[in-house]
Amino acid sequence: MKNLIFITLAIFTLNLQAQNSKKAEALLNEVSSKVKTYDNMVIDFKYSLQNNAANVNQETRGDVSIKGEKYLLNLMGTTQMFDGKKIYTIIPEDEEINISTYIEEEENNITPSKMFSFYEEGYNYEMDVAKNVNGRNIQYVKLTPKNSDAEVKNILLGIDSQTKNIYNLIQTQANNTQITITVKSFKTNQELAKNLFTFEEARYEDFYINRLD
Repeated sequence: MKNLIFITLAIFTLNLQAQNSKKAEALLNEVSSKVKTYDNMVIDFKYSLQNNAANVNQETRGDVSIKGEKYLLNLMGTTQMFDGKKIYTIIPEDEEINISTYIEEEENNITPSKMFSFYEEGYNYEMDVAKNVNGRNIQYVKLTPKNSDAEVKNILLGIDSQTKNIYNLIQTQANNTQITITVKSFKTNQELAKNLFTFEEARYEDFYINRLD
């Protein structure tokens, strides 16, 4: 009799977990599908990095423009641009530019253009808490890497239940460092400069250019 109760409870729990996972997947797909309808996105955000054990607490602002796979990211005094083939990291303070070829199979980080689709491979997901943030209902989805050796422990993706836009992303690493990206401004279908995602080497005559491939 006890075995029967245990099996029944186990089946019930598995069913609840499956339903939870399907709800999370449906919400993530809804966000991703909506993003794909935009010609481009311009996002201002707050970036914070915290590790209590190491007494590290950093906070700054950044912005990113995204069009398809291409992006232009400004963060911590550094500009990173992806033109669809190569990644350009421009460091004005050091007058240095690093240029590398993008290889998708080797890119494990969540790049700006992957922010709305990275979950599609390599993660298990489930619905997490819902919070009221300044009158907005933010539903969190918890993503856990399928690879137990991954540097990322888990990711919480906060989604505005009404607009289906991402409010924030909280990434907890294996060493308990927590990186939080909070969207402050989200604009779509903006008029972008035609050369926004084009690297113009002539503009950086005094820079050392390090070609990594």
